[in-house]
Amino acid sequence: MKKRNLEMILERLDGFASPDPRLEQYSTPAPVASQLLYSALLRGDLEGTVCDLGSGTGVLAIGASLLGARAVGVEIDPSAIRIARENARRVGADTQFVRGDVATIGLKSVSTVVMNPPFGAQKGSFGDRAFLRKAVEVADVIYSIHNCGSEGFIRRFVEPCKVEEVKKIAFPLKRSFKFHTRDLQVLEVELYRIFCR
Repeated sequence: MKKRNLEMILERLDGFASPDPRLEQYSTPAPVASQLLYSALLRGDLEGTVCDLGSGTGVLAIGASLLGARAVGVEIDPSAIRIARENARRVGADTQFVRGDVATIGLKSVSTVVMNPPFGAQKGSFGDRAFLRKAVEVADVIYSIHNCGSEGFIRRFVEPCKVEEVKKIAFPLKRSFKFHTRDLQVLEVELYRIFCR
């Protein structure tokens, strides 16, 4: 499947019905998801099992599945899991979704973790630390999206894993909550490839 075709499919997926600001529930935009997933595909990192930590409505897990991965999403919100399962069914993606807290869920080792973790911008959010900790524990390779300016922290936090690549990308954020002042805000974020084993 071509990158543009994947992006078009992911654009049709349903987002959160009632996003929770404490969980920083923002759907990963289709162009960002397809860029992350194609980076992984071109490096052979979608072979084996791919786990989307904090999968939300399933964009990354479903996209990985459509590109041939054996994909599983881990999500704490049962409402988001229902939407993710329906999204997967609708586009014919064989994707498994498991309810669990990323910090405490027992996971077997996986080839690759793909994730768009909470950035920790909202009061009550646990941020990206639990997600990074679990990813380092279970994955050979990690693809993760973080706030710009996070590189020093990420490099220290994931040791002894190695940050192999950091790309700055545009992240179009649609109005999701009452406190958003614009219909669309484009953030600059960093896409990381982290090698662990």
